[in-house]
Amino acid sequence: QVQLLESGGGLVQAGGSLRLSCAASGRTFSFYPMGWFHQAPDKEREFVAAISRSGGNTYYADSVKGRFTISRDNAKNTVYLQMNSLKPEDTAVYYCAAQADVSEWGRRDPNVFDYWGQGTQVTVSS
Repeated sequence: QVQLLESGGGLVQAGGSLRLSCAASGRTFSFYPMGWFHQAPDKEREFVAAISRSGGNTYYADSVKGRFTISRDNAKNTVYLQMNSLKPEDTAVYYCAAQADVSEWGRRDPNVFDYWGQGTQVTVSS
């Protein structure tokens, strides 16, 4: 099992940047593909980005491709989401998640991610 804690959210103007971090407990962090999701008020949780266990493979939602970058440091048990050129529609609570079943790699369904953090609020003003 792994516990996750996000940080780095805040209020930023459109066009600005934020870097989210997700710190994981436990010694098996490198076993898990990791993902970022976001959820706006009255909307379903949506996939943002994911990264493989080694960090060598990533994939993104079309809405963030070219603006956001996911990365991880297995020595620090941390996954990051660098968000550039932020837009008001990026406003949401952002969650990191760990995927226990590596056969689910490539899927964007939040139900195939097993462990979740509490979330961090990102607000982008116009």
